[in-house]
Amino acid sequence: MDLRRLRYLVTVADEGHITRAAERLGIQQPPLTRQIRALEDELGVVLFQRLPRGMRATEAGRVVVEEARRILERADRLPDTAARAARGEQGRLAIGYTSSGAFQPFVAQQIRAFRTASPGVQLALAEDGTPELVAALEEERLDAAFVRSGGAHGAGLRVEPLLEEPMVAALPTGHRLAAAGGVALAELADQTFVFYRRPTGPGLHDAIVAACLRAGFSPMVGQEAPRMSSTLGLVAAGLGVSIVPASMQRMNVEGVVFTPFKGDPGLAAPLLLVTRRRDRSPIVEAFRAQAKAAATD
Repeated sequence: MDLRRLRYLVTVADEGHITRAAERLGIQQPPLTRQIRALEDELGVVLFQRLPRGMRATEAGRVVVEEARRILERADRLPDTAARAARGEQGRLAIGYTSSGAFQPFVAQQIRAFRTASPGVQLALAEDGTPELVAALEEERLDAAFVRSGGAHGAGLRVEPLLEEPMVAALPTGHRLAAAGGVALAELADQTFVFYRRPTGPGLHDAIVAACLRAGFSPMVGQEAPRMSSTLGLVAAGLGVSIVPASMQRMNVEGVVFTPFKGDPGLAAPLLLVTRRRDRSPIVEAFRAQAKAAATD
């Protein structure tokens, strides 16, 4: 469909007269008449009723004219739309995060800040385990992901540390160590642990085991959960204790008491941003820059 013909159509409809429309368009009347007739032939309908002193759109013509206006308006906006997309102000951004990342305020702050700064960008959010998020990035179903484990991700992925937060002990309500105002990691040596499965979060899993070994014991694992958030339900049921990022306290799980560690057990939960190295999307770059700048504030 020739946009020029659509402009001719709208102008004739607005003027209601072929001669005045030709003058407004700066062309001769005969070529304009031929273009209108060619459009009628292309669409297979009569667009105008010829009157002694002008032209009037038929019912089909009125419908086509209104649609033509919408098409022309979108066409007129196309350069601005392209420029906004090139600046990362318009398009789509798919962001993933782990279950523990969902409770880290930084993640929600960055999503909210980007939505405010770039209202023309459609955001799609997904929560999943680290392996699933990494696979989604590699398959280009996600553009960026907040994870807890750097791991051995593919060479095509960029892993950037944003921040670290302390970890705390999650104990069942009424546990003998819950009211101590703090617990030494070594005091958990005789406890049964509830862990999240290592494939889900190998980085934190291995860091906790290493810290326990430094404290002089190997943790006795009684239960494993598919997600970090799921471990708290098992703790509330009295099946063991766990160690989670401090931000998980925001879950306010009934039956669980969160207790800080005494001293420095060498436990910290990182928050990492993962993106594709080859992705040069201005939207992704804008989100990366925002998150990295916020992390250094």
